[in-house]
Amino acid sequence: MNAHAHRTSLPKHLKIAILSMSSTRTFENDKSGLWIKKQAKKEGHEVVIHQVIPDDANAITDALEHIIERIGPHAVIMTGGTGISPKDVTIEAVRPLFDKELTAFGPVFAQLSFEQIDSAAILSRATAGFIKSTAVFCIPGSLNACKLACSNLIFPELGHLIKHAKE
Repeated sequence: MNAHAHRTSLPKHLKIAILSMSSTRTFENDKSGLWIKKQAKKEGHEVVIHQVIPDDANAITDALEHIIERIGPHAVIMTGGTGISPKDVTIEAVRPLFDKELTAFGPVFAQLSFEQIDSAAILSRATAGFIKSTAVFCIPGSLNACKLACSNLIFPELGHLIKHAKE
């Protein structure tokens, strides 16, 4: 199969879950989560759930496992809790659940971030992987970081990732 045929055979309408980790944001002022939701719909995807949950490892793990088991999205985009403060526990909660880690995601995101925010890019611990056949992306909570990750990495490759995960 040539590259064009491969690309045209990719799934285009996927089910997306959005989880925002924050102890201060509410659903109404979750700018990053709301932007991801709007952008996902613009890309032709269905947002099956959007929740704001506290920065708590157990709450994060419970919510993620529930969503994957009960709702069954193709992808979960998680925003927030990827920094270095003591309350940032998203990575610690999610990484042990990965069946496969997308090890290039973090470094590529860091490179794109570096082009925008210089050396402050090293503060992000963005990561991605698969839990069963569900793609899970852990990205920073800032609106600019969400736009960068979703527009440049996640949405352009999501169909490609899901196609290969389902093979």
